[in-house]
Amino acid sequence: MSRITLPSENKIFDLDRILDLTETWHKQGHKVVFTNGCFDILHAGHIRYLEAAARFGEHLIIAVNSDDSVRKLKGESRPINVLASRLYLLASLSCVDAVFPFMEETPLEVINQLKPDVLVKGGDYVPDAIVGAREVKSWGGRVEVIPYVDGFSTTKLESKILDLHKKNKK
Repeated sequence: MSRITLPSENKIFDLDRILDLTETWHKQGHKVVFTNGCFDILHAGHIRYLEAAARFGEHLIIAVNSDDSVRKLKGESRPINVLASRLYLLASLSCVDAVFPFMEETPLEVINQLKPDVLVKGGDYVPDAIVGAREVKSWGGRVEVIPYVDGFSTTKLESKILDLHKKNKK
């Protein structure tokens, strides 16, 4: 099945709308793939990860951490890009079908509501430690860990930018 690419703004949803959309896809027999993250500075590692995730089903949904939750996870200097920008950038990718923000500390509640067929995380996670893994398996879904792509890290990019800024101030 080929993907239909919608304009980016048409792929940004709130939780109620994403629940309706996911329910429709499930009724149509489509396999729904779920992942989540901060996606603060989108880089090639993210793109490779999301393209690989999309291959596990017909529809890739991404839950994006709120600005407050990114600060709690990554520190006061983050996020670099605000939530609206992060949502729009992710929605612009052809491999992504829908994005939505989540405000909770973890996506467990959202996972339980959406009941994705496949839960995907990056290789820096251990399958049994992935939030929602037990729940997804309990309804017959599966958990996939995509190998980490070396050389790509938002934290490393942030450090590099800060170092360049310091050099240019001298």
